Amino acid sequence: MAAVVALGFFIALELAARHYGLPGPLTTQARELIGPPKSGPMLYAGLALMMVVLTWRQRFIVTGAAVGIDLAFAVVRWVFDVKVTHGHPFGNGALWVLLGCAVFAVTRRTGRERVLLLKGVGLGLLLVAGRKTGDTWLLITAKSRPEVLDPYLANADHALGNPSWIMGRIVTATGAIGFNFLDTIYGQLAVAAVVVALYQLRNVAAERRFPRHHLVRTFLLIGLLGPAIYMIFPVVGPVFAYGTGTDHWASIALWSPQIPSDGHWAVANLWPQTPPPISAPHSIPFDEVTPRNCMPSLHTAWATAIFIHSRTGPRLLRYGGTFWLIATLSATLGFGYHYGVDLVAGVVFTLTIEAGLRSFDRDWDRSGLRLTAYGATVFVALLVSYRFLPVRMAEYPWLAGPLLLLAMASVIYGYVRTVARWEPATAPARQPQQPQPELL
Repeated sequence: MAAVVALGFFIALELAARHYGLPGPLTTQARELIGPPKSGPMLYAGLALMMVVLTWRQRFIVTGAAVGIDLAFAVVRWVFDVKVTHGHPFGNGALWVLLGCAVFAVTRRTGRERVLLLKGVGLGLLLVAGRKTGDTWLLITAKSRPEVLDPYLANADHALGNPSWIMGRIVTATGAIGFNFLDTIYGQLAVAAVVVALYQLRNVAAERRFPRHHLVRTFLLIGLLGPAIYMIFPVVGPVFAYGTGTDHWASIALWSPQIPSDGHWAVANLWPQTPPPISAPHSIPFDEVTPRNCMPSLHTAWATAIFIHSRTGPRLLRYGGTFWLIATLSATLGFGYHYGVDLVAGVVFTLTIEAGLRSFDRDWDRSGLRLTAYGATVFVALLVSYRFLPVRMAEYPWLAGPLLLLAMASVIYGYVRTVARWEPATAPARQPQQPQPELL
Protein backbone atom coordinates (compact mmCIF):
# COMPACT_ATOMS: atom_id res chain seq x y z
CA MET A 1 0.00 0.00 0.00
CA ALA A 2 2.77 2.43 0.95
CA ALA A 3 4.60 1.66 -2.29
CA VAL A 4 1.47 2.42 -4.33
CA VAL A 5 0.97 5.74 -2.52
CA ALA A 6 4.62 6.68 -3.04
CA LEU A 7 4.48 5.80 -6.74
CA GLY A 8 1.29 7.82 -7.15
CA PHE A 9 2.92 10.82 -5.47
CA PHE A 10 5.98 10.60 -7.74
CA ILE A 11 3.77 10.39 -10.83
CA ALA A 12 1.71 13.39 -9.69
CA LEU A 13 4.89 15.40 -9.08
CA GLU A 14 6.23 14.33 -12.48
CA LEU A 15 3.07 15.64 -14.14
CA ALA A 16 3.23 18.89 -12.15
CA ALA A 17 6.84 19.40 -13.21
CA ARG A 18 5.95 18.73 -16.85
CA HIS A 19 3.26 21.39 -16.58
CA TYR A 20 6.02 23.94 -15.95
CA GLY A 21 8.26 22.50 -18.64
CA LEU A 22 10.60 20.82 -16.13
CA PRO A 23 11.81 17.22 -15.81
CA GLY A 24 10.20 15.43 -12.88
CA PRO A 25 11.78 13.09 -10.31
CA LEU A 26 11.12 9.95 -12.35
CA THR A 27 12.74 11.45 -15.46
CA THR A 28 15.82 12.73 -13.66
CA GLN A 29 16.26 9.41 -11.86
CA ALA A 30 15.95 7.44 -15.11
CA ARG A 31 18.63 9.62 -16.72
CA GLU A 32 21.10 8.57 -14.03
CA LEU A 33 20.99 4.99 -15.24
CA ILE A 34 23.26 6.12 -18.08
CA GLY A 35 24.31 9.74 -17.50
CA PRO A 36 26.56 11.07 -14.70
CA PRO A 37 24.56 11.12 -11.44
CA LYS A 38 23.94 14.44 -9.75
CA SER A 39 24.97 12.90 -6.43
CA GLY A 40 27.08 9.76 -6.49
CA PRO A 41 27.50 9.64 -2.69
CA MET A 42 23.72 9.72 -2.30
CA LEU A 43 23.29 6.68 -4.55
CA TYR A 44 25.88 4.73 -2.59
CA ALA A 45 24.22 5.86 0.64
CA GLY A 46 20.97 4.38 -0.66
CA LEU A 47 22.81 1.17 -1.53
CA ALA A 48 24.25 1.05 1.98
CA LEU A 49 20.76 1.32 3.45
CA MET A 50 19.56 -1.54 1.26
CA MET A 51 22.44 -3.73 2.43
CA VAL A 52 21.22 -3.77 6.04
CA VAL A 53 19.02 -6.73 5.03
CA LEU A 54 21.96 -8.71 3.56
CA THR A 55 24.58 -10.96 5.07
CA TRP A 56 28.22 -9.85 5.07
CA ARG A 57 29.02 -12.15 2.15
CA GLN A 58 26.14 -10.69 0.14
CA ARG A 59 27.26 -7.16 1.03
CA PHE A 60 30.72 -7.77 -0.39
CA ILE A 61 29.22 -9.19 -3.58
CA VAL A 62 26.80 -6.28 -3.99
CA THR A 63 29.48 -3.66 -3.31
CA GLY A 64 31.87 -5.31 -5.75
CA ALA A 65 29.19 -5.39 -8.43
CA ALA A 66 28.40 -1.68 -7.95
CA VAL A 67 32.08 -0.68 -8.10
CA GLY A 68 32.63 -2.92 -11.13
CA ILE A 69 29.73 -1.32 -13.02
CA ASP A 70 31.06 2.16 -12.18
CA LEU A 71 34.50 1.19 -13.50
CA ALA A 72 32.89 -0.08 -16.70
CA PHE A 73 31.05 3.25 -17.11
CA ALA A 74 34.32 5.10 -16.51
CA VAL A 75 36.11 3.08 -19.20
CA VAL A 76 33.31 3.68 -21.73
CA ARG A 77 33.35 7.42 -21.04
CA TRP A 78 37.13 7.47 -21.41
CA VAL A 79 37.03 5.54 -24.68
CA PHE A 80 34.38 7.83 -26.19
CA ASP A 81 35.91 10.93 -24.57
CA VAL A 82 32.76 11.84 -22.64
CA LYS A 83 33.45 14.69 -20.22
CA VAL A 84 31.64 14.73 -16.87
CA THR A 85 30.98 18.45 -16.52
CA HIS A 86 27.90 18.17 -14.31
CA GLY A 87 27.38 15.53 -11.66
CA HIS A 88 29.66 12.78 -10.39
CA PRO A 89 31.73 10.25 -12.37
CA PHE A 90 30.43 7.44 -10.17
CA GLY A 91 27.09 6.25 -8.76
CA ASN A 92 25.53 4.51 -11.78
CA GLY A 93 26.66 1.16 -10.42
CA ALA A 94 24.86 1.69 -7.12
CA LEU A 95 21.59 2.49 -8.92
CA TRP A 96 21.88 -0.50 -11.24
CA VAL A 97 22.56 -2.83 -8.30
CA LEU A 98 19.58 -1.44 -6.36
CA LEU A 99 17.28 -2.16 -9.29
CA GLY A 100 18.92 -5.54 -9.84
CA CYS A 101 18.25 -6.54 -6.24
CA ALA A 102 14.58 -5.63 -6.71
CA VAL A 103 14.39 -7.92 -9.75
CA PHE A 104 16.25 -10.64 -7.83
CA ALA A 105 13.81 -10.38 -4.93
CA VAL A 106 10.80 -10.81 -7.22
CA THR A 107 12.23 -13.64 -9.32
CA ARG A 108 14.45 -15.62 -6.90
CA ARG A 109 13.05 -15.04 -3.41
CA THR A 110 9.77 -16.04 -1.76
CA GLY A 111 7.90 -15.40 1.44
CA ARG A 112 9.49 -13.35 4.21
CA GLU A 113 12.86 -13.26 2.46
CA ARG A 114 11.32 -11.60 -0.58
CA VAL A 115 9.45 -9.06 1.57
CA LEU A 116 12.55 -8.21 3.59
CA LEU A 117 14.72 -7.71 0.51
CA LEU A 118 12.07 -5.59 -1.18
CA LYS A 119 11.79 -3.47 1.97
CA GLY A 120 15.54 -2.94 1.89
CA VAL A 121 15.48 -1.97 -1.78
CA GLY A 122 12.52 0.31 -1.17
CA LEU A 123 14.34 2.02 1.67
CA GLY A 124 17.37 2.71 -0.50
CA LEU A 125 15.33 3.88 -3.48
CA LEU A 126 13.15 6.11 -1.28
CA LEU A 127 16.24 7.92 -0.03
CA VAL A 128 17.42 8.47 -3.60
CA ALA A 129 13.97 9.37 -4.90
CA GLY A 130 13.45 11.71 -1.97
CA ARG A 131 16.42 13.78 -3.15
CA LYS A 132 14.98 13.96 -6.67
CA THR A 133 11.56 14.85 -5.31
CA GLY A 134 13.07 17.68 -3.27
CA ASP A 135 14.91 19.06 -6.30
CA THR A 136 11.70 19.02 -8.34
CA TRP A 137 9.74 20.70 -5.55
CA LEU A 138 12.31 23.50 -5.41
CA LEU A 139 12.01 24.11 -9.14
CA ILE A 140 8.23 24.18 -8.90
CA THR A 141 8.33 26.73 -6.06
CA ALA A 142 10.47 29.03 -8.21
CA LYS A 143 8.14 28.73 -11.20
CA SER A 144 4.83 28.93 -9.36
CA ARG A 145 5.59 31.64 -6.78
CA PRO A 146 6.73 34.79 -8.62
CA GLU A 147 6.71 36.89 -5.43
CA VAL A 148 8.47 36.20 -2.12
CA LEU A 149 7.86 37.29 1.47
CA ASP A 150 11.44 38.00 2.57
CA PRO A 151 10.69 41.52 3.92
CA TYR A 152 8.33 39.95 6.46
CA LEU A 153 10.99 37.60 7.81
CA ALA A 154 13.66 40.30 7.67
CA ASN A 155 11.51 42.39 10.02
CA ALA A 156 10.68 39.46 12.29
CA ASP A 157 14.36 38.52 12.46
CA HIS A 158 15.11 41.76 14.30
CA ALA A 159 13.52 40.08 17.33
CA LEU A 160 16.40 37.58 17.37
CA GLY A 161 19.12 40.16 16.67
CA ASN A 162 19.51 39.40 12.93
CA PRO A 163 21.63 36.24 13.45
CA SER A 164 22.12 35.65 9.71
CA TRP A 165 23.90 38.98 9.37
CA ILE A 166 26.13 38.21 12.37
CA MET A 167 27.04 34.70 11.21
CA GLY A 168 27.45 35.95 7.62
CA ARG A 169 30.18 38.35 8.72
CA ILE A 170 31.87 35.60 10.75
CA VAL A 171 31.90 33.11 7.86
CA THR A 172 33.05 35.80 5.43
CA ALA A 173 35.94 36.64 7.80
CA THR A 174 37.09 33.00 7.80
CA GLY A 175 37.53 33.14 4.01
CA ALA A 176 37.77 30.10 1.77
CA ILE A 177 38.71 27.69 4.57
CA GLY A 178 35.67 28.43 6.70
CA PHE A 179 33.30 28.54 3.74
CA ASN A 180 34.38 25.26 2.18
CA PHE A 181 34.42 23.44 5.52
CA LEU A 182 30.83 24.45 6.27
CA ASP A 183 29.82 23.88 2.66
CA THR A 184 30.98 20.26 2.91
CA ILE A 185 28.93 19.76 6.08
CA TYR A 186 25.92 21.48 4.56
CA GLY A 187 26.02 19.50 1.31
CA GLN A 188 26.52 16.03 2.83
CA LEU A 189 23.72 16.11 5.37
CA ALA A 190 22.10 13.01 3.88
CA VAL A 191 25.34 11.04 4.25
CA ALA A 192 25.40 11.90 7.97
CA ALA A 193 21.81 10.72 8.21
CA VAL A 194 22.74 7.41 6.61
CA VAL A 195 25.50 6.87 9.19
CA VAL A 196 22.97 7.25 12.01
CA ALA A 197 20.39 5.14 10.17
CA LEU A 198 22.90 2.35 9.59
CA TYR A 199 23.55 2.20 13.32
CA GLN A 200 19.83 2.00 14.04
CA LEU A 201 19.33 -0.70 11.39
CA ARG A 202 22.46 -2.69 12.23
CA ASN A 203 20.50 -5.72 13.51
CA VAL A 204 18.01 -6.02 10.64
CA ALA A 205 19.94 -8.81 8.89
CA ALA A 206 20.12 -10.90 12.07
CA GLU A 207 16.59 -10.26 13.34
CA ARG A 208 15.04 -10.36 9.82
CA ARG A 209 12.84 -7.34 10.59
CA PHE A 210 13.07 -3.55 10.73
CA PRO A 211 12.72 -1.56 13.98
CA ARG A 212 9.45 0.25 14.51
CA HIS A 213 10.98 3.72 14.27
CA HIS A 214 14.19 4.93 12.65
CA LEU A 215 15.68 8.09 11.18
CA VAL A 216 14.86 7.41 7.52
CA ARG A 217 11.12 7.64 8.22
CA THR A 218 11.51 11.07 9.81
CA PHE A 219 13.85 12.25 7.06
CA LEU A 220 11.44 11.30 4.29
CA LEU A 221 8.39 12.79 6.02
CA ILE A 222 10.23 16.08 6.59
CA GLY A 223 11.09 16.19 2.90
CA LEU A 224 7.51 15.36 1.93
CA LEU A 225 5.72 17.93 4.13
CA GLY A 226 8.26 20.75 4.16
CA PRO A 227 7.92 21.85 0.52
CA ALA A 228 4.18 22.26 1.02
CA ILE A 229 5.00 25.06 3.50
CA TYR A 230 7.29 26.60 0.88
CA MET A 231 4.28 27.03 -1.36
CA ILE A 232 2.38 28.82 1.42
CA PHE A 233 5.28 30.97 2.65
CA PRO A 234 7.73 31.49 -0.27
CA VAL A 235 11.05 32.97 0.86
CA VAL A 236 14.47 32.95 -0.88
CA GLY A 237 16.79 33.98 1.96
CA PRO A 238 18.87 37.04 2.92
CA VAL A 239 21.83 36.34 0.61
CA PHE A 240 19.45 36.63 -2.35
CA ALA A 241 16.85 39.14 -1.18
CA TYR A 242 19.37 41.47 0.48
CA GLY A 243 22.69 40.46 -1.06
CA THR A 244 24.48 39.57 -4.25
CA GLY A 245 23.79 35.84 -4.18
CA THR A 246 26.50 33.87 -5.95
CA ASP A 247 28.70 36.91 -6.45
CA HIS A 248 29.37 37.27 -2.73
CA TRP A 249 30.77 33.76 -2.29
CA ALA A 250 32.48 33.56 -5.69
CA SER A 251 35.12 36.01 -4.48
CA ILE A 252 35.70 34.07 -1.25
CA ALA A 253 35.29 30.35 -1.85
CA LEU A 254 37.70 27.99 -3.54
CA TRP A 255 34.82 27.23 -5.88
CA SER A 256 31.61 29.12 -6.47
CA PRO A 257 28.52 27.48 -4.96
CA GLN A 258 25.89 26.34 -7.38
CA ILE A 259 23.31 29.02 -6.54
CA PRO A 260 20.99 30.27 -9.30
CA SER A 261 20.47 33.94 -8.39
CA ASP A 262 23.17 36.52 -9.17
CA GLY A 263 21.79 39.32 -7.01
CA HIS A 264 20.00 41.31 -9.74
CA TRP A 265 16.65 40.82 -8.01
CA ALA A 266 17.81 41.85 -4.53
CA VAL A 267 16.01 44.68 -2.71
CA ALA A 268 19.40 46.15 -1.76
CA ASN A 269 22.98 45.01 -1.24
CA LEU A 270 22.87 44.87 2.57
CA TRP A 271 23.82 41.31 3.51
CA PRO A 272 25.91 40.61 5.59
CA GLN A 273 27.19 44.10 6.47
CA THR A 274 24.01 46.03 7.35
CA PRO A 275 20.71 44.62 8.65
CA PRO A 276 17.71 45.94 6.74
CA PRO A 277 15.80 48.77 8.43
CA ILE A 278 12.45 48.20 10.08
CA SER A 279 9.75 49.10 7.57
CA ALA A 280 6.28 48.13 6.44
CA PRO A 281 6.78 44.71 4.74
CA HIS A 282 5.38 43.74 1.38
CA SER A 283 5.90 40.90 -1.09
CA ILE A 284 8.57 41.45 -3.73
CA PRO A 285 8.97 39.92 -7.21
CA PHE A 286 11.86 37.53 -7.76
CA ASP A 287 13.37 35.40 -10.52
CA GLU A 288 12.02 32.03 -11.68
CA VAL A 289 15.08 29.93 -10.80
CA THR A 290 15.92 30.59 -7.15
CA PRO A 291 14.07 28.12 -4.85
CA ARG A 292 11.66 29.53 -2.29
CA ASN A 293 12.96 27.11 0.34
CA CYS A 294 13.48 29.05 3.56
CA MET A 295 10.37 28.66 5.69
CA PRO A 296 10.89 26.40 7.51
CA SER A 297 14.59 25.57 7.31
CA LEU A 298 14.58 21.90 6.30
CA HIS A 299 18.35 21.65 6.74
CA THR A 300 17.76 22.63 10.36
CA ALA A 301 14.88 20.14 10.55
CA TRP A 302 17.01 17.29 9.17
CA ALA A 303 20.01 18.16 11.34
CA THR A 304 17.71 18.21 14.38
CA ALA A 305 16.39 14.78 13.44
CA ILE A 306 19.96 13.47 13.14
CA PHE A 307 20.74 14.92 16.58
CA ILE A 308 17.65 13.32 18.15
CA HIS A 309 18.27 9.86 16.69
CA SER A 310 21.98 9.90 17.52
CA ARG A 311 21.16 10.24 21.24
CA THR A 312 20.61 6.49 21.58
CA GLY A 313 23.94 5.60 19.98
CA PRO A 314 27.47 5.30 21.35
CA ARG A 315 29.44 8.33 22.47
CA LEU A 316 31.13 8.90 19.13
CA LEU A 317 27.77 8.92 17.32
CA ARG A 318 26.31 11.34 19.87
CA TYR A 319 29.26 13.67 19.45
CA GLY A 320 28.85 13.44 15.68
CA GLY A 321 25.15 14.28 15.86
CA THR A 322 25.86 17.31 18.04
CA PHE A 323 28.65 18.50 15.76
CA TRP A 324 26.51 18.14 12.63
CA LEU A 325 23.66 20.10 14.20
CA ILE A 326 25.91 22.98 15.27
CA ALA A 327 27.75 23.06 11.93
CA THR A 328 24.51 22.95 9.94
CA LEU A 329 22.96 25.79 11.94
CA SER A 330 26.15 27.82 11.43
CA ALA A 331 26.10 27.16 7.69
CA THR A 332 22.41 27.92 7.16
CA LEU A 333 22.83 31.30 8.85
CA GLY A 334 26.40 32.05 7.78
CA PHE A 335 25.75 31.41 4.08
CA GLY A 336 22.70 33.68 4.19
CA TYR A 337 20.39 30.88 3.11
CA HIS A 338 18.04 31.36 6.07
CA TYR A 339 16.82 33.85 8.63
CA GLY A 340 16.97 33.05 12.32
CA VAL A 341 13.20 32.68 12.52
CA ASP A 342 13.43 29.92 9.88
CA LEU A 343 15.58 27.87 12.24
CA VAL A 344 13.12 28.25 15.13
CA ALA A 345 10.32 27.01 12.90
CA GLY A 346 12.49 24.14 11.61
CA VAL A 347 13.13 22.80 15.13
CA VAL A 348 9.43 22.90 16.02
CA PHE A 349 8.56 21.29 12.68
CA THR A 350 10.87 18.31 13.31
CA LEU A 351 9.78 17.69 16.88
CA THR A 352 6.13 17.74 15.82
CA ILE A 353 6.78 15.15 13.10
CA GLU A 354 8.82 13.00 15.47
CA ALA A 355 6.06 13.11 18.06
CA GLY A 356 3.45 12.12 15.47
CA LEU A 357 5.49 9.18 14.17
CA ARG A 358 6.25 7.86 17.64
CA SER A 359 2.61 8.23 18.67
CA PHE A 360 1.59 6.20 15.63
CA ASP A 361 4.07 3.46 16.61
CA ARG A 362 2.43 3.34 20.06
CA ASP A 363 -1.12 2.96 18.73
CA TRP A 364 -1.80 6.71 18.85
CA ASP A 365 -0.61 7.27 22.40
CA ARG A 366 -2.60 10.13 23.94
CA SER A 367 0.38 11.98 25.36
CA GLY A 368 2.08 11.82 21.97
CA LEU A 369 -1.05 13.09 20.22
CA ARG A 370 -1.26 16.02 22.63
CA LEU A 371 2.38 16.86 21.95
CA THR A 372 1.81 16.60 18.19
CA ALA A 373 -1.20 18.91 18.39
CA TYR A 374 0.70 21.35 20.57
CA GLY A 375 3.71 21.37 18.24
CA ALA A 376 1.48 21.93 15.22
CA THR A 377 -0.26 24.80 17.03
CA VAL A 378 3.05 26.45 17.90
CA PHE A 379 4.27 26.02 14.32
CA VAL A 380 1.14 27.65 12.89
CA ALA A 381 1.39 30.43 15.47
CA LEU A 382 4.98 31.10 14.37
CA LEU A 383 3.96 31.37 10.72
CA VAL A 384 1.04 33.67 11.57
CA SER A 385 3.22 35.94 13.69
CA TYR A 386 5.90 36.12 10.97
CA ARG A 387 3.24 37.07 8.42
CA PHE A 388 1.05 39.48 10.35
CA LEU A 389 3.17 40.78 13.28
CA PRO A 390 6.71 41.22 11.91
CA VAL A 391 6.89 44.99 12.49
CA ARG A 392 5.66 44.64 16.06
CA MET A 393 8.22 41.91 16.64
CA ALA A 394 10.97 44.16 15.30
CA GLU A 395 9.83 47.13 17.41
CA TYR A 396 9.72 45.09 20.64
CA PRO A 397 12.61 42.61 20.31
CA TRP A 398 13.04 42.37 24.09
CA LEU A 399 9.54 40.83 24.19
CA ALA A 400 9.20 39.03 20.84
CA GLY A 401 12.65 37.40 20.87
CA PRO A 402 12.27 35.66 24.26
CA LEU A 403 8.71 34.63 23.33
CA LEU A 404 9.95 32.95 20.13
CA LEU A 405 12.67 31.08 22.00
CA LEU A 406 10.25 30.20 24.81
CA ALA A 407 7.76 28.75 22.30
CA MET A 408 10.49 26.60 20.77
CA ALA A 409 11.79 25.59 24.21
CA SER A 410 8.30 24.56 25.33
CA VAL A 411 8.03 22.10 22.42
CA ILE A 412 11.53 20.77 23.16
CA TYR A 413 10.62 20.34 26.84
CA GLY A 414 7.37 18.60 25.98
CA TYR A 415 9.16 16.24 23.61
CA VAL A 416 11.85 15.35 26.14
CA ARG A 417 9.27 14.68 28.86
CA THR A 418 7.07 12.57 26.59
CA VAL A 419 9.95 10.48 25.27
CA ALA A 420 11.26 9.99 28.81
CA ARG A 421 7.83 8.61 29.75
CA TRP A 422 7.90 6.26 26.75
CA GLU A 423 11.48 5.13 27.24
CA PRO A 424 12.28 5.31 30.94
CA ALA A 425 15.90 4.85 31.88
CA THR A 426 16.51 1.38 33.23
CA ALA A 427 17.99 1.40 36.70
CA PRO A 428 20.66 -1.21 37.49
CA ALA A 429 19.34 -4.24 39.32
CA ARG A 430 19.99 -4.15 43.02
CA GLN A 431 22.38 -6.78 44.27
CA PRO A 432 20.99 -9.04 47.02
CA GLN A 433 22.34 -7.99 50.38
CA GLN A 434 24.84 -10.43 51.79
CA PRO A 435 24.06 -11.63 55.31
CA GLN A 436 26.41 -10.13 57.85
CA PRO A 437 28.34 -12.58 60.04
CA GLU A 438 27.18 -12.66 63.61
CA LEU A 439 29.47 -11.08 66.13
CA LEU A 440 30.75 -13.43 68.77
